[in-house]
Amino acid sequence: MFESLTDKLSRTLRNLRGVGKLTEENISEALGEVRKALLSADVHFRTAREFIDEVKDACLGQEVLKSVSPGQQVIKIIHDELVKLLGEGTTQLREDRPLRILMVGLHGAGKTTTSAKLAKRLAKDGRVPMLVACDVYRPAAIDQLEILANQEEFPCYLDRESKDVPAIARAGWEKSKENGSDVIIFDTAGRLQIDDELVHELELLKKEADPHEVLLVADAALGQEAVNVAKTFHERLSLTGIVLTKVDGDARGGAALSMKKVTGAPIKFMGIGEKIDEFEVFHPDRLASRMLGMGDVVSLVEKAQENLDQEESMRMAEKMLKAEFDFEDFLTQMKQMKKLGSMGSIAKMLPGMNNVEIGDKEESAIGRHEAIILSMTKEERRLPRILGGSRRKRIADGAGVQIKDVNQLIKQFSQMQKMMKKMKGGKMKQMMGALGGGGMPDMGDMDPKELAKLAKQFKG
Repeated sequence: MFESLTDKLSRTLRNLRGVGKLTEENISEALGEVRKALLSADVHFRTAREFIDEVKDACLGQEVLKSVSPGQQVIKIIHDELVKLLGEGTTQLREDRPLRILMVGLHGAGKTTTSAKLAKRLAKDGRVPMLVACDVYRPAAIDQLEILANQEEFPCYLDRESKDVPAIARAGWEKSKENGSDVIIFDTAGRLQIDDELVHELELLKKEADPHEVLLVADAALGQEAVNVAKTFHERLSLTGIVLTKVDGDARGGAALSMKKVTGAPIKFMGIGEKIDEFEVFHPDRLASRMLGMGDVVSLVEKAQENLDQEESMRMAEKMLKAEFDFEDFLTQMKQMKKLGSMGSIAKMLPGMNNVEIGDKEESAIGRHEAIILSMTKEERRLPRILGGSRRKRIADGAGVQIKDVNQLIKQFSQMQKMMKKMKGGKMKQMMGALGGGGMPDMGDMDPKELAKLAKQFKG
C-alpha cells in the first residue's frame, strides 16, 4: 500500500532542492503535485484540500535550517501533518476487564479473519480472548470462525440454530464468564453495501452487548467509498476505532487517510497479510514515515526482537562486523529472516529502499539460493574460496539448478562481503546492534544508496 503515493511524493519533493527559503511561489507547484498524488491514491478530495492548506500554512515563510535542505524541511512538515491526519500517538484499546469488542463492517472486508487475528494479538499480551459468532446469515462465517478459534485454541461460542443475534450475544457473554475470558470479540454480519436493516440489527446487538470498543473493519482498497461507509457506521454506532485490512495488497491507501479525518475515530490495527499473525498495531508516525520513503526501522526492530533468536543475532552481528560472514551464516540468516515475513515487506521498512523492487521473482531466488547452499558441504560453506569448477557442478546438480546459478550466487556473495567490509564499524554496528537487541540505531547517517545496493546483492 502507498507505493505509488510514496514514489510521487519523493519525485515531487526532490524539486525543492537548492531553494534558500520556502516561499509561496516555490512550494505552490510542489504542493499542487502532492495534492494530485493524494487524489490519485483515492484520498477524499476534501481531505486532500484541507491537508494541502495546512502544509502550506506551516511551510510559508520558514527559514531553511542550515543543517537541512528545503526539501528535507518540507518532508518534515508533511510528515508531521500526515501524523496529525492519521491520528497522533499510538491508539490502544481500552483496559477494561472483561473487554467487549464489537467488530462491524461490510461483507468481504475480512471481519471474521480480523476477529481471530485480534484475538491472537491480545493473547500475546496476556489476555484470554473468546470469540462469539454473531453472523447468522452466512454459515460459512460461523464455520470459519470456529476453525480459526480451534487452531489457536480460543474458546468460541456459536449457535447454528438461532437467528436472534442479541440473544446469541447475551449467551456468548454468559459463556465467557464460565471460561474466564477477559476479552470477548463479537463477529457480526455484513452486507455488500450499507442498508438500514443491517445497521438496525447492529444497533440492537450493540445495545445488548454493551461493547467498550466498536471497531470498523475496512478494506484498504475501498477508496473513495471508504468515506461514506465510515461516516454511516460512525453516525449510527459511534465507532471507537478502525481496523484496516488487506494493507499488503495493491490498494492506493486513500482509505487510511480519509476515514480518520471524517469520523475522528482512530485507526488502531492493520492486517498486513493472510496469516493469522500478520496483524499490527497501527502507529501513525511509522506509517507516515513509510509513505515518505523514510522506512520504519522501529517496527523492523520490534519484529526482529519478537521473532528472532537474540543470541544468534548477536553472534551474526559480530561476524558481519568483522567481515567473517560465510555461507553457513547466510543459511542461518535466511532461516531467521523468514520469520519476519517476505523480503519485500522487510525492504520497505528500511530508509531509501522504497524503490527497490522485490517481487515473486526475487522471493523465488531466495529459495534457490537456500537450495544451493544446502547442497554444499559444511567445509564449502565455511570456505567459499575452495569452490572450484567440479564442486560447483556437483552443487548445481544437487540443488537442481544450472551452474550459472551457482556462479551467480558465489559472485553476489563475494560482492556482499566487500560491501560489509566497507560498512563495518559505526554504520554496520548501529544497524546490527539494534536487530540483535542492543537498542535503536541511528539510521540518519546511513547512505540509502548503500542500503539499496546491499539489498540488491541477492536479487536472482
